[in-house]
Amino acid sequence: MERPLSGLLVVALEQAVAAPYCSSRLADAGARVIKIERAEGDFARGYDHVVNGESAYFVWLNRGKESICLDIKKAEDKALLDSMLAKADVFIQNLAPGAAARSGFDSATLRTENPRLITVDISGYGETGPYSEMKAYDLLVQCEAGLAAITGSPEQPGRVGVSVCDIACGMYAHTAILQALYERERSGIGKGLSVSLFDAIADWMTVPLLHQDYGGNAPERVGLNHPSIAPYGAYSIAGGEQVVFSIQNEREWRNFCEHVLEQPELAVLPHYRTNANRCENRPELDREIHAVLSQCDRAEIVARLQRGRIAFGFVNSVAGLSAHEQLRRAPVDTPSGPVSVVAPPVQEAGGTVQLQPVPALGEHSAALRREFTRSD
Repeated sequence: MERPLSGLLVVALEQAVAAPYCSSRLADAGARVIKIERAEGDFARGYDHVVNGESAYFVWLNRGKESICLDIKKAEDKALLDSMLAKADVFIQNLAPGAAARSGFDSATLRTENPRLITVDISGYGETGPYSEMKAYDLLVQCEAGLAAITGSPEQPGRVGVSVCDIACGMYAHTAILQALYERERSGIGKGLSVSLFDAIADWMTVPLLHQDYGGNAPERVGLNHPSIAPYGAYSIAGGEQVVFSIQNEREWRNFCEHVLEQPELAVLPHYRTNANRCENRPELDREIHAVLSQCDRAEIVARLQRGRIAFGFVNSVAGLSAHEQLRRAPVDTPSGPVSVVAPPVQEAGGTVQLQPVPALGEHSAALRREFTRSD
């Protein structure tokens, strides 16, 4: 079955997470993605070897691509990349600041030579400003953007447990490319796009930032609790397991008091009547809730929450996710054999997407050199 982006040629001078995330999703949609690697390979290949000898990050982010090893400082390899870009629809790069331009692959120049080309420059902090020349990785940006300051326990900040800045940046780049392709259908002209990790996660930080700018204070770190809604967080039940539930409005609060706490009179007490009241009196409220929940086992608390039509979940481990009844998986081939990965989140009516293989380093070098080498 032909995929939506079949026939699209994407050339990706990429490494690590943000750009590979973007290009892998284009590949899932049927685009032909040529991944340019150094002789030693994308350094994400060496992050770990937990997936039957392959890197977990690399397996996740590089399925469906063709891999070629190039040294773009050499005239022959630079000419080969030029030849690819002359036929490409999209060029993605996330090298160190200024590296692509110094190597002769400035985005504006490339679009002059190929007006239909869409160029995507991915960076840590953007192309202008005092941080533009700084190298950046996910944890550094989490800290610079204030994300770590609102994440973790009250005692100390924490890292979001996945590379959220990289992922956010890759998602924005992917969306921008699709918009540019749609625009090109009307105009016939490509577009220059730039996305940074900092800008991507700064957008996700808008609510805490508005609290800071207009309320005078950013939300405090509250661990597994919501900083501005109560009760909304994790509470221990009998046996030590933690249940998380969310009260979003006063109707749910009344239901919670009646069916879960079995104390309907709490709902109308002045210091619990509104969400603002409950947040102001959170310690006392938490003691009331703990006194009840600590006596309930899992089956009992699930039954009570379901009677009250309260949204809830349990604090799960990664091992718990691996065995989760709701987790959808899909097979993908790697150089070390087949593995099972998380299936693409978007499901299409009437069909399933078959994931394409993860390439070995330089697996397609010979074929691509034959295809794109220019003859005099």
